[in-house]
Amino acid sequence: MDFGPDRWRLYRLAAREAGRAMRESTVWGLSKLSSPPVPTRLLFAPQDLRTADPTIATDIYSGFFAFSGRAITTGGRSPFAFAPPSRAWGEALYGFGWLRHLRAAGTALAQANARSLVDEFITSKLGDKRIACSPEITARRLMSFISQSPLILEGADHAFYQRFLKIIGQHVRKLERQVRSGALPFQQLIAGIALCYAGLCCEGLDRNLRRASRLLARELERQILADGGHASRNPRIMVDLLFDLLPLRQMFASREVDTPEALLHAIDRMLPMVRLFRHGDGTLSHFNGMGVTAADHLATLLTYDDMRSQPIHHAPHSGYERLEAGRTLVVADVGAPPPRPLSQDAGAGCLSFEFSSAAQRIVVNCGTPYIAGDAIIQASRSTVAYSTASIDDISSCQIVDKKGNWLQRRISAWVLRRVGPVVISGPERVTAERSEREHAQVLSASHDGYKPRFGITHERRWQLAPKGNVLEGEDNFWSEGGQAGTARAIIRFHLAPGIKASRAQGGRVVMLVLPNREAWQFSAIPVEAELEDSVFLATAEGMRRTEQIVLTIRPSETPSVRWRFERLARTFNAEQPQDQGPELI
Repeated sequence: MDFGPDRWRLYRLAAREAGRAMRESTVWGLSKLSSPPVPTRLLFAPQDLRTADPTIATDIYSGFFAFSGRAITTGGRSPFAFAPPSRAWGEALYGFGWLRHLRAAGTALAQANARSLVDEFITSKLGDKRIACSPEITARRLMSFISQSPLILEGADHAFYQRFLKIIGQHVRKLERQVRSGALPFQQLIAGIALCYAGLCCEGLDRNLRRASRLLARELERQILADGGHASRNPRIMVDLLFDLLPLRQMFASREVDTPEALLHAIDRMLPMVRLFRHGDGTLSHFNGMGVTAADHLATLLTYDDMRSQPIHHAPHSGYERLEAGRTLVVADVGAPPPRPLSQDAGAGCLSFEFSSAAQRIVVNCGTPYIAGDAIIQASRSTVAYSTASIDDISSCQIVDKKGNWLQRRISAWVLRRVGPVVISGPERVTAERSEREHAQVLSASHDGYKPRFGITHERRWQLAPKGNVLEGEDNFWSEGGQAGTARAIIRFHLAPGIKASRAQGGRVVMLVLPNREAWQFSAIPVEAELEDSVFLATAEGMRRTEQIVLTIRPSETPSVRWRFERLARTFNAEQPQDQGPELI
């Protein structure tokens, strides 16, 4: 946030948010004049596709609430009476997705506990309203209440049933008001989904359903790109959306209501796109906010792929490419940053890639941590956390932070509260081209993220051999008018946890032994490779130590580096020391 253009981008973003805040206050005043719709009855409950753990029901009954890596013990008090230990924890509590664990327990005790907690939230004035009343969490709570209504309502008296219907109506009004006041794009999409849930599952909300269907179709057409990716470029958001959209498709069919074409087309495009990111171990690539893959969730999700679609390899609208040969896979980020209102999780990883052999990752990005402080999350979005090149360890994207002069800090703090840590600037021109050379797949891409400050354009080429036994690459740094000066280009290849790396031939070669004893060799010309500590952030257990291969050059003197990963014909025998499991930080 040190450069003039970035400062003015911040000011323009703040001005737009001020306008949205004024619209919110206007719509809020008008909404007080009208009463919320009250459904007359619940017709049915949609299926919740997310897997559930009945043992968590025991924890909740005993007052132990563990979400997003944080936990509190209530000691008999209401969980809503506690200040959330983190925003993610509060979002999980107020979203009520944990009700599915109580439903999975299938006991009368779990049913009574669920109804008591829901009634406590409905009738009390406890809780952090700033989190609980945000559009996305309101939508999540509405979907959870409807999906888990059999659990909540079984054995309930008439008075509770009426209170429950009333809170459904209040949530519908609140979401419609937030949509009219100009909620952020993803908030509008998730609100459209939740409002369709309510309109389809509740009697008496037909007019609301028509409005919700139009909203849903509009936002799906805007946010689901032609190749199936979400406009945020975040694989996790695609997975979360599919968990909500697949039951919604079934609900439209069950009610014999015309299903919006945008919904059908979005699902058909998104499933092959999810497969683009999937490695042989069943987890997804770590780009732009993707963290831990819930393998059981993903496996459940892909069983609903009626066409058993194959992964797409070319996603130009989303900015991703997949190279595959033999048992080797490369997934590369060749896209520009997403639109600012959808960039809260985006990273500065242009031209980064992940590389795997069968079920073993070799090169990874650091990923988004399951739970961490702001400093670590900010670091996970920086260029140095990706397997790509940075100039002087400066990120290719600038993200809103609280640095700068007094005015910038105040405006930044306000923007962070309103829209989050969005990307202010980054590569504007990103090119990518695929080809074949003697049956080898070739991908070439470039970006200008370092051009404003250093006058440098970064270009990277990957070439995957037909048998998948060799991955060759080249990084070029083109400078205009000698602006590169004494700047250094640092090229990083973060290694997956468990890989044993050792330098040989004075750094010209790095030997890699995978946990399955498969051996690979890395080499680079004309520089020596260094091995440095790294950390893999995307684990449920915590951050895990690993290593990274680092190449350092001065573009003004050495504008090009060639590198190569080659699978060796032999593997290391089982008598050698085995990986002892994760080493946590």
